[in-house]
Amino acid sequence: MDAIARLRSSFVAGLFVVLPLAVTLFLLDLAVDRLSGTLAPTVRGTGLAALVGNEAVATALAVVLIALGVTVVGFVASHEAGRRLFGGFERGVRLLPVVRAVYFGVRQVSESLASPGDGFDRVVVAEFPRDGTWSIGFVTNPAPRSVRRTAGEELMTVFFPHSPNPTAGKLAMMHPDDYAEIDMSVARGLRLLVTTGLSVEDPERLPAAVASDAAE
Repeated sequence: MDAIARLRSSFVAGLFVVLPLAVTLFLLDLAVDRLSGTLAPTVRGTGLAALVGNEAVATALAVVLIALGVTVVGFVASHEAGRRLFGGFERGVRLLPVVRAVYFGVRQVSESLASPGDGFDRVVVAEFPRDGTWSIGFVTNPAPRSVRRTAGEELMTVFFPHSPNPTAGKLAMMHPDDYAEIDMSVARGLRLLVTTGLSVEDPERLPAAVASDAAE
């Protein structure tokens, strides 16, 4: 292998080492900026910034307190008393028509993201929202009977998540001929969305350029 080939191989290998870190830092920076903007009014309103003396430190402290609060909620919910408590809360939510639709919808999507195989069936691509634009979607269930009866054909519900936040998106009811199933796991499809398309290849596989150089 000549010097140019070695340099090319080293550059490509280094790129695939640095790229995941760069994407991670980019997403963390995006999340921190969004979170800081959301928490800033609360931090100032509660006087936490004045108490700490530095707004950035106060925001970081608020994030830590929120994380601890979520952890405590999860700890309580994992025990019998907590399950009864939150079960009563959810029974109350079911009495509110609009609130229950949003709450249980977001909960179901979140549970599907946490255990992709339990919610999303398979990954598909379709020309959505318009012809000529291909989007990744996840087949969930057959469309409701009333919809299939009105349409006069068998339809499936397909969820097209937004990127990089896959908990939001568009729900379409499509005939199986209008989408194509692809050879991609649900976890990999979600990773592709969360990384805004930057994580395209399987990390377990060597980049083609590296593999070809290694074979020389």
